[in-house]
Amino acid sequence: MASVQKAAVHLIITGGTIDSFYDGASDTVIPRKQSILPQYFRGLRLSTKVRFSTVCMKDSRRLTTRDVSDVLRLIERSPEKKIIVTHGTYTLPDTARYLHRHLHRRDCTVVLTGSMTPLDSFALSDAGFNLGYAFSQVLVLPSGVHVCMNGRAFDPDDVIKILYEGRFSSIMGEHSPTHRKSGK
Repeated sequence: MASVQKAAVHLIITGGTIDSFYDGASDTVIPRKQSILPQYFRGLRLSTKVRFSTVCMKDSRRLTTRDVSDVLRLIERSPEKKIIVTHGTYTLPDTARYLHRHLHRRDCTVVLTGSMTPLDSFALSDAGFNLGYAFSQVLVLPSGVHVCMNGRAFDPDDVIKILYEGRFSSIMGEHSPTHRKSGK
């Protein structure tokens, strides 16, 4: 019997709400100094190896051109072909479009995800669900850049955050021709 090689996943961390804590004094979430995602994934006891790289720990509205370029550089140099980027939701579609346009590698699947509420200390956070969905989708989606939020996979050119609804949607609508088959 042939042995089955398990694909490794490279998780690239940029901060955002998913990796933040709620600060009652300022009534907002603040990115942690260090990511809790490695600890979270260790607790899941996955059969797939996960490697972590931290670019920064910032609100996505504070990301610089250099931060986004550093994400691109990490993806280009990663030995893994399955890559998840955790990102703040405000500018997640912008970074997805940037990566889609500038990524030279054609042999990897890149999934960007985030959350509307922090992973830690929020029992009803969407973070764990979005991470799990992104993880499952990075293993089955075709090569290229994708956004996985709210149980759907989006093309970078067909995704928008609907701020007042706290969710992501297709720019072209639910029946968009660019809407991913995995997110029907």
